[in-house]
Amino acid sequence: MNLGADLGAAPPGLARRFAALLYEGVLLFGVLFFAGMLHAALSNRPQATQDSLSLSLSLFCVLGLYFVGFWTRSGQTLAMKTWHLRVIDASGGPLGWRRALLRYLLSWLWFLPALASVWALGLHGGAAIFGSLTAGMLAYLLIARLHPQRQFLHDLLSGSRVISQIPQRP
Repeated sequence: MNLGADLGAAPPGLARRFAALLYEGVLLFGVLFFAGMLHAALSNRPQATQDSLSLSLSLFCVLGLYFVGFWTRSGQTLAMKTWHLRVIDASGGPLGWRRALLRYLLSWLWFLPALASVWALGLHGGAAIFGSLTAGMLAYLLIARLHPQRQFLHDLLSGSRVISQIPQRP
């Protein structure tokens, strides 16, 4: 199914895609808060949030279900709809679940290098961790600027791309 995407069109700007990412974070705060509370209730332990491995794996799976579910149904998460963005495959069609899952896993490249540096350097303060994550995300944005079509590394590796999806007026 082709979405009618102009594959030769210029991709949406990096600032717009980054703004969508920040908005996605705001929306996901509620989703992850609810999932964390559900995890605590289902584990039937008062200190369930201190079991960081099972909580982390649960939240990782919730995020995966959220992104893969939206990308395979409409190609847009809630934040992407707001910012008029859509993710498609290389031929302009919707993502299948395998490609969407691969894109989700590879999208952690936004954060993993920074998190690895936090761990390797033994950083514990909130400001140091925030600074490392901010620097890592800015570096990831700068890498996208090197690509002629401003595509992110996770899109290149997964065979997907983000396009503008401006709604047509009646």
